[in-house]
Amino acid sequence: MMLGWGQIFRLGLVQLCLGSIVVLTTSTLNRLMAVELALPAVLPGALVALHYGIQISRPAWGYRSDTQGNRSVFIIGGMAGLALGAFLASCALTLMAGQFWAGLALSILAYALIGVGVGASGTSLLALIATATAPRRRAAAATITWLMMIFGIAVTAGVVGSLLQPYRPERLLLIVACLGAGAVVLTTLAIWGVERRVIVVPADAAPRHQRLALAPALAEVWAERRARDFTIFIFLSMVAYFLQELILEPYAGLVFGFNPGQSTQLSGAQNGGVFLGMLVVGAALSWLGLGTLRAWVVTGCVGSAAALVAITQLGLLGLDLLVPAVVALGFFNGVFAVAAIGAMMALAGEGRLAREGTRMGLWGAAQALAAGFGGLLGAAAADLFRLFLPDATAFGVVFLAEALLFLGAAAMAMQVVVSRPAPLGAAATGGK
Repeated sequence: MMLGWGQIFRLGLVQLCLGSIVVLTTSTLNRLMAVELALPAVLPGALVALHYGIQISRPAWGYRSDTQGNRSVFIIGGMAGLALGAFLASCALTLMAGQFWAGLALSILAYALIGVGVGASGTSLLALIATATAPRRRAAAATITWLMMIFGIAVTAGVVGSLLQPYRPERLLLIVACLGAGAVVLTTLAIWGVERRVIVVPADAAPRHQRLALAPALAEVWAERRARDFTIFIFLSMVAYFLQELILEPYAGLVFGFNPGQSTQLSGAQNGGVFLGMLVVGAALSWLGLGTLRAWVVTGCVGSAAALVAITQLGLLGLDLLVPAVVALGFFNGVFAVAAIGAMMALAGEGRLAREGTRMGLWGAAQALAAGFGGLLGAAAADLFRLFLPDATAFGVVFLAEALLFLGAAAMAMQVVVSRPAPLGAAATGGK
């Protein structure tokens, strides 16, 4: 049997847990370092870049998912590593206030562990979905699980933001510890027994030519022109997507006077917009048959660029409308993301057989590297411009550069994203 909708929603709970923990490391802890500890924004940027850089191992996890069984062990073990890494990162943050170098050393270890956990759990989960879901359901399954992850991010950011008011280090540690423990328990319950009930071809059943070592397998996938072009598009578009990831909350704190709880809630509002954008595009493509994947990707990119221009102008003019502008940015980010996911799942099953996990691992590594590079570049640029420009102007220059990158990504999408009017639920069948 293949995965049913109930099992797909159970696997979506794992994505929800992943998003709930990761949002703390990329938003809340980042803001606390940059504002409360008055550290250069490039420092949390480098730590987040480290956790993304570690995820270059994603193709290895995906390849293992193609050739070995028992993915559940990697999913649960990765989640446990992620939870532990987030708690250690919180401990390191409190340590930095009095013993900076000791706190920094612990932070490096923590963020490396976060990267390993996300790579192992997330890639193995996507490989399980790709290999155990009927082709006509693959894109819809990916969209459902991604929406649940965004929902987890939005809810966690909002709830944690309210619980952190007023901010105290011991309160932060308690929140992160409870969240991590809950994520591991929920992941275990969600994944328990699912893999045993679905057909997953074991490694020994695969033809000999399909059981290559990792490097030849990656070379085979890279030789596929469509997979290669899409990898390049993913990298460049994700640099644009993540350029503001590490500076939006510090921008809210330094320019608009948001406190830690308010800025964390701002992140929740942004991800709420992402969730809404994904719902709109999913409904338009799946049920109404409106537009194509390419058209929605371009719409998301252009809309994101417009929202970034608005965010810049609000800071320069001193208008207190940051929240709706950030929600608009999240909405168009979600429009772009869900259409890109649909294109990804459409391409994952094309080409050589038994390479779904390897392809998704390759695209996941491209996304992770772009996220780390984009976040670090944005933070470093903001620090540099703040040396000789007012805060609002310095951040605004970075936001405008991101808007230009989004417009470039829209132009690329016209060439590399398939123009597919079919609903997302049928995207993986290979129809043009």
